[in-house]
Amino acid sequence: MTTFQSVKELSDAASTGVASADLVDRLVWTSVFGQDAEVRGAARFTVRTLAAKAGIRPASVHDLYLAMGRGEASGFTVPAINVRAMAYDTARAVIRAAKKLNAGAFIFEIARSEIGYTEQRPHEYAAVVLGAALREGFSGPIFIQGDHVQTNAKKYNSPERDKELAGLRALIKEEIAAGFYNIDIDTSTLVDLDKPTLDEQQEVNVNLAADYTAFIRQHEPKGVTVSVGGEIGEVGGKNSDVHELHAYMKGFNAALKTRGAGLVGLSKISVQTGTAHGGFINADGTLRMDVKIDLKTLEELSRVARTDYGLGGAVQHGASTLPAEAFDAFPKARACEIHLATNFQNMVYEHRQFPADLKAEMYAWVREHATEERKPKDTEEQFIYKARKKAIGPFKRQMWSMSETARQAIGQSLEERFTFLMKQLNIRDTAAAVAKFVTAPSLPIDRDAEIIAAGGKITAAEKKAEGLAD
Repeated sequence: MTTFQSVKELSDAASTGVASADLVDRLVWTSVFGQDAEVRGAARFTVRTLAAKAGIRPASVHDLYLAMGRGEASGFTVPAINVRAMAYDTARAVIRAAKKLNAGAFIFEIARSEIGYTEQRPHEYAAVVLGAALREGFSGPIFIQGDHVQTNAKKYNSPERDKELAGLRALIKEEIAAGFYNIDIDTSTLVDLDKPTLDEQQEVNVNLAADYTAFIRQHEPKGVTVSVGGEIGEVGGKNSDVHELHAYMKGFNAALKTRGAGLVGLSKISVQTGTAHGGFINADGTLRMDVKIDLKTLEELSRVARTDYGLGGAVQHGASTLPAEAFDAFPKARACEIHLATNFQNMVYEHRQFPADLKAEMYAWVREHATEERKPKDTEEQFIYKARKKAIGPFKRQMWSMSETARQAIGQSLEERFTFLMKQLNIRDTAAAVAKFVTAPSLPIDRDAEIIAAGGKITAAEKKAEGLAD
């Protein structure tokens, strides 16, 4: 695929206002691989403009979740899909699956750590997602989410605390400006289970979450109420319980009141029920499939979140690597959202059409450049499985440039998987519920802001980030 070489060439091609398949493909490619910030930013502006004309706009899921909290919408669990590898082809596969099922309740997301190692800053990610929706003829609100906007505990408990907190505020501003109207605040890394009471254990968590929520309310566009999620405890650790939920929510709501009168709070709450980010890995690099999820606790936490606090329910993290038969349990437990990521990356790497020479080159790069992922007891297979995500950014262009045959085959496999998951999560025909409760406002698209954002770089520290992503 060739990129546009100049703003004039791009403008001339887009002047008809007709979003042909070839034009959208070239615009998305230029949004990612354009030769300079001006060309990349102009391409992103054009993608967003054409998408808006087609009725495709970023939106907040907040009002849908509050409707779930009131019992006016129910029976489905919203998949939040982290798009890492082959982002454009993967996002197109998501959209194709959703269109087949008339689904509207699904989210595209990217975690703080993923931004670094997949080398996708928020404005680029949004352009790719909106371009994919435009390319596949979708129409309606698109939910884009900042997953795990997470405080690094080590940095927080060091002289770098102020820098760490400022970095999160900067990321939140960047995400909102890009159209991320759904943000999951994750300060659960700072829960201290050694403290004697639940309130003391959650104190730092709830106060920082309240700080960031107030910050979001100050920066969200007029007419948008960003959906904000909180998190009780770190996924992969101790399972959550109702007492912790009450401690978190009461502490958070009290803290938010001190940040400003009438500030809107959370729409959902993330909990731990037995999963791990990336799954549990055997010594030979295969996934353990005997993971037990505490569905009874998930159901109870979702019920309390709705009845006592008006939220959409509880959020399940780290679920993409669960056995296929597990997914229909989540709507039954009335979880409002489920986060899915790693298995789609696995499907790309392990697909029979993925070029063997490219994979070998990527794995060699991982052995040399991603050693921070290696733990002392890891086998080689466990290390490669955990670390290969770090090669996605450095090899992004090569992955996007695979043969059309390979890309179509991988895209088809992903589409089949997304279709299966959407059926299991019961989001078929949720376009009507989204249309009823969600408004995607028509906001001005700032060309200059897109160009400025296109000049943003991924830092070396971001590329090495070890934070969570499902």
